[in-house]
Amino acid sequence: MDLHRYRFRSVWPVQVSVEEAYRALREVEDYPAWWPEVRRTERVDDATYDMVVRSVLPYDLAFRTERSREDPRAGVLEARMVGDLEGFSRWSITPAAGGATAVFEEQVQARKPLLRRLGWLARPAFVANHTMMMRHGRAGLRAYLAGVRRGSGGGSGGGSGGGEKGRL
Repeated sequence: MDLHRYRFRSVWPVQVSVEEAYRALREVEDYPAWWPEVRRTERVDDATYDMVVRSVLPYDLAFRTERSREDPRAGVLEARMVGDLEGFSRWSITPAAGGATAVFEEQVQARKPLLRRLGWLARPAFVANHTMMMRHGRAGLRAYLAGVRRGSGGGSGGGSGGGEKGRL
């Protein structure tokens, strides 16, 4: 087992249409407005962003994300990542009872020296850190989408039940 490779999957039910969820998840520049752990997104060009994320543990992850697939008909957004994390992340949005389901999948290799040095010992903490980030993101997206539907740009709602799975 490579201690520096991570696979994550998180399921986010939302009470909006596939199209509304897709539009919100496509707007990477807006992520810091609703996802607390996304500290910064800086647009490089139409498909590329520099991002900094930080969850509960005291370290930042900086990486560049470049859209590699954008398919609104299939409800898929996929991006390559390079930097402290290298690999890909993908949103797949499908219809569901009462709205849509957004599935986040990520396969990355940790490149940040701190994560590589501590991976053998701290891997469970890194996975838990990611799980917490995904819970906050799901709750933030739900509140954001509720506000967008009301036309206020913000809102309340959410919840932080299960749905994340980090694979070692």
